[in-house]
Amino acid sequence: MSQLFSPLKLGELTLDNRIIIAPMCQYSAHNGAASDWHTIHLGQLSLSGAGLLILEATAVNPEGRISYGDLGLWNSETQQALDKSLKAVRQYSPMPIGIQLAHAGRKASTEKPWDGGGALNPTDENGWQTLAPSAVAYDDNSPVPKAMSQSDIDSLINDFVSAAKRADELGINLIELHAAHGYLLHQFLSPLSNKRDDEYGGSLQNRMRIVLDVFNAVRAEFNSSKPVGIRISATDWVEGGWDLDQSIALAKALDELGCDFMHVSTAGLSPKQQIPVKPNFQVPFATAIKKAVSMPVIAVGLITEPQQAENIVSEQQADGVALARGILYNPHWPWHAAAELGATVKAPKQYLRSSPHGQPSPIK
Repeated sequence: MSQLFSPLKLGELTLDNRIIIAPMCQYSAHNGAASDWHTIHLGQLSLSGAGLLILEATAVNPEGRISYGDLGLWNSETQQALDKSLKAVRQYSPMPIGIQLAHAGRKASTEKPWDGGGALNPTDENGWQTLAPSAVAYDDNSPVPKAMSQSDIDSLINDFVSAAKRADELGINLIELHAAHGYLLHQFLSPLSNKRDDEYGGSLQNRMRIVLDVFNAVRAEFNSSKPVGIRISATDWVEGGWDLDQSIALAKALDELGCDFMHVSTAGLSPKQQIPVKPNFQVPFATAIKKAVSMPVIAVGLITEPQQAENIVSEQQADGVALARGILYNPHWPWHAAAELGATVKAPKQYLRSSPHGQPSPIK
């Protein structure tokens, strides 16, 4: 029996299988509001047969967007727009839907990737002043961010809580806090970007403080029956940066606070990163963290083949696997994986006749 297609419990939420669709920015929102593109995109992914769909990085305030095209959840307009898309998707799919709440910090205020993706100055069209733990730019081509004051930090935590409440009102099943890929919470964690000398900088405990504070605040206000987890970059891939040992310390601290899952990626904080890209290159980080905590751990990164994913789960390297680019390329990847592994997945009645003639159907 396939372990990849066995149920996975995240807090009180039980997934049909262990395939998670990772958050993927679409850069197609209007002033933070979901567009018709989101309805089409999410609708397609919700019919994939995966166990969980996590919405793209969703900014908790306008300044937290990576680009001016990013999705947000900070007012009634952004909430209503997302509600419209989600209602359309849910008519035809029972798949649980999570949301990744995020703030881009010094990596905010950029062009859309297909328009170059470069950093925008506050004086540029569609640009704004960025915030960060310290006034340290991402690279030589990026504007220097404003170091956050205590008031800025307090406002940030309140914005995460407000977005979490809106997510609950939308019927979102799960929250993933974004502390990976060089965005704001990751910037506080890494000594490469956090040069503060107050209670949010210096020691590991101080650098972790804002992540733990955001988690506690969101967990206290989000529906207690719904999971709250986190995505981290387990290493900066830069000497002297955030690394696995620090990630394990953070994971243990979050585990004690009742974190429901950890989604383990890497990198994104520094242009100096040296990443040994190959299949499963991030899985060992997930495995190391899994050994240190009781919460489920999700692996991600160049997981493209069904048997590869099956091995990760069956060999207890991770509790679940996340797909991103691979499921954009092949939106029915779970169907094909189920066929290869002798399992089944749920599909709409309209698609039941789509199985290859003369072969057992992987969809039901």
